[in-house]
Amino acid sequence: MFRFTDLSKKLQEKTESVLVPTTPLGPEHRQHILQHLYALSVHDRYLRFGYTASDGHIERYVAGLKFESDEIYGIFNAELQIIAMAHLAIMKEVGRQASAEFGVSVSAHARNRGYGALLFQRAVTHARNEKVYQMYIHALSENAPMIRIARKEGAKIERDGSETEAFLSLPKRDLDSRLSEFVSDRYGKTNYGIKEDAKRFWNFLAKVQEIRTGVREARHQAAE
Repeated sequence: MFRFTDLSKKLQEKTESVLVPTTPLGPEHRQHILQHLYALSVHDRYLRFGYTASDGHIERYVAGLKFESDEIYGIFNAELQIIAMAHLAIMKEVGRQASAEFGVSVSAHARNRGYGALLFQRAVTHARNEKVYQMYIHALSENAPMIRIARKEGAKIERDGSETEAFLSLPKRDLDSRLSEFVSDRYGKTNYGIKEDAKRFWNFLAKVQEIRTGVREARHQAAE
């Protein structure tokens, strides 16, 4: 049977010619974030956090997310599951130039689609608009995808054994960066709302079908 969600999944995989929505995340998405990070393998958790993060570590990390000051983005599939997530931690101190640290994770089945680079560019735009002109990435030297993204964007790479640091100087904000962030935010939120409505609709139909099946079986039993 044809289902809208099946079509959505197929369309979502074709990212080369389609604008992939990046949704700003808030406190209401904590459970989505938890599920995404829980699903990472032991090695992926090691690459993302720099240590083998247990479920407890992940829970404390998610509980401590500062949505009011940092920027956190997610890419959702048709089932409203986060398949890629980025965290831009913004650091502003009086008397010091503002800076930001970037971290990203992508679900194993959703890799090689450019999601990490897309989220990095999205974070760069926000940093510029917040007058943050220095971006910082701390990664393990074996985290080749993250280092590749940073190098492609022109970051200065410094390696120290098993760890690598990347520094990227950002241009000042302009009209283009402001409009770009506004459009990305609106598109991401609208796309999330559409997926939410579609999921609610299909859940409703499934419930109706379940009730119909129950009634039909009850009638058969009564007729026997």
